[in-house]
Amino acid sequence: MSNLSDMPQNYAPNNNLALLPPFSDIETKAILRKAIVANRALADLKNKADLLTNQDILISSIVLAEARDSSEIENIVTTADSLYKASVTPETQLDANTKEVRSYNRALWRGMKMISERPLSTNIFINVVQEIKQDTAGIRAIPGTVLKNPVTGEVVYTPPNGENVIRDKLKNLEDFLYLPQYAEIDPLIKLAVMHYQFEAIHPFSDGNGRTGRIINILWLVQEKLLNRPILFLSKYFLGHKEEYYNGLRKVTSDGEWEKWILYVLDAVEQTARDTGELIDKIIAARKVCKDELQTYFPKIYSLDLVETIFSAPYFRMEDYLRKNPTISRQTASNHLHQLCSPYKRTDNITTQMLKICRQGRENIFFNKAMFEILSDR
Repeated sequence: MSNLSDMPQNYAPNNNLALLPPFSDIETKAILRKAIVANRALADLKNKADLLTNQDILISSIVLAEARDSSEIENIVTTADSLYKASVTPETQLDANTKEVRSYNRALWRGMKMISERPLSTNIFINVVQEIKQDTAGIRAIPGTVLKNPVTGEVVYTPPNGENVIRDKLKNLEDFLYLPQYAEIDPLIKLAVMHYQFEAIHPFSDGNGRTGRIINILWLVQEKLLNRPILFLSKYFLGHKEEYYNGLRKVTSDGEWEKWILYVLDAVEQTARDTGELIDKIIAARKVCKDELQTYFPKIYSLDLVETIFSAPYFRMEDYLRKNPTISRQTASNHLHQLCSPYKRTDNITTQMLKICRQGRENIFFNKAMFEILSDR
């Protein structure tokens, strides 16, 4: 195989997209310095996550929040309450937007399972988008795809067309990720390049943005920068949306890679720090819950009960029974209903740990403290 750096590097209209590696320097001093800082922030996050005795508490909730943020970038908007309640709501009772957000959640876990068996690849990209769209979508085969300004209708970008051309571009992306001659490139720099290239290839008729954002976290886990999927860039991209799209356009039009890579590295650093703060809040709230259970409900206190309460903002009695299968349904119901009753603390403040909600014929339980932490992220 010839060296990719010897292949044509141009932005001609009939080619649309330069092959990798980029013609520009992607390891400038500024980029390398920023990569060190971003890697350090990721390492700190990885270590902090290990302090959680049950990382599923963080993962199950933050993945849902990510699904919401990523979908919101595509103008698929659902409320935080609908999102978290979706985990205990039958599919038939969900609105269309919440269904799409939940499909994103399933797509992430499908991708996680696949990268545990083989490296990130075109086949995994396809599986992820199929889960997002809940269909058999594949690589775009119909020509004529263009991206337009939604206000003016002006064509702003024409991605590669033709299934064979698109597959060649994706193969080139895989080569950049895995060929030995690129092994020394920092994985976070590769992440930035990969994210741009995937979005520019635009391999699917729909779902490219959400698929690309799932690929980001799959790459971080695959490269062992994180143990579990706990860092997502969608919230940062959503909060810096104009800079995000300007960065993509500048790479396409001018090959301006440095600014784009620095933007992504900054997103990684800031998101890692924000997620670390989220872990701190969850750990603190969990400790308050544990202390209050021991103080005011000593007869029913158990770590299984604490973990159930902090497994998600909304949960079912069955979630408690799975944590503690030695107790009866009646006992589990009694425990949870006790926590829905107001109690007075030693500081004379009356509060309650949980609230009970009706979901069809079933009672579900709501942890307001967990909800507020995640909604405020």
